[in-house]
Amino acid sequence: MYLINGERTETLAANDRAVQFGDGCFTTSRVSDGQVRFLEQHLIRLQQACEKLLIPFADWSRLKSEMQQLAATQQQAVLKVVITRGSGGRGYSAANCQQPTRILSVSAFPSFYPQWREEGISLALSPIQLGINPHLAGIKHLNRLEQVLIRTHLEQTQAQEALVLDSDGWLTECCAANLFWRKGTQVFTPYVDKSGVNGTMRQHIISCLAGSAWQLTQVRERVDTLAQADEVLICNALMPVVPVKQAESWQFESRELYQFLAPLCE
Repeated sequence: MYLINGERTETLAANDRAVQFGDGCFTTSRVSDGQVRFLEQHLIRLQQACEKLLIPFADWSRLKSEMQQLAATQQQAVLKVVITRGSGGRGYSAANCQQPTRILSVSAFPSFYPQWREEGISLALSPIQLGINPHLAGIKHLNRLEQVLIRTHLEQTQAQEALVLDSDGWLTECCAANLFWRKGTQVFTPYVDKSGVNGTMRQHIISCLAGSAWQLTQVRERVDTLAQADEVLICNALMPVVPVKQAESWQFESRELYQFLAPLCE
């Protein structure tokens, strides 16, 4: 089901900047019992991305209403919102773009997440590294070719998710999730100020840990730092938190941090 600028249609203008240049941003949220989980955080994420990309989107109240309306008909689903710069012009200049495009879609909730949470998952190191760009780091813009290639390579392995480095070799994230690991009471997560995505669930977990006995540090580390970890987990808005049982050759049995976070992230 698609809603484009308030109309039920799957037709997008061929000269929309999303098609021509990947010129836009998006967020993906979980719908549960007719409600968008962490709705305000998803709207803030879109606002911040539009500001960074200089997209003059202003219909935030209308967008929020449309998100709520689509969610109200769903028991369990995925709601994705895309904002593009709109249509206009042949080249890179955005001067002829008159109005941003908003695209909402609803799809089935992934059936495998409960099994992942119960059994844990495996991570494989991706050969695809993320480019470094501090201006675009953190936001979910529409240029996702890196993630497409990461997923394509991942599907050639037996792992469920990827360990992804940036082009300087620093551990950054997964293909479609953020990464946390624990050593004792110390919890670590990679910086995403040069590459990667600052996910809404990542932000929520950081907030939860700030008022707890766990001590969180954002770090730049090589992948072999996970060899010393007691526990590893990944997160995104849909999972929302999943324990890792194996990353490359390293295995993890503890779920202390996962058990603390899981009820706080529903």
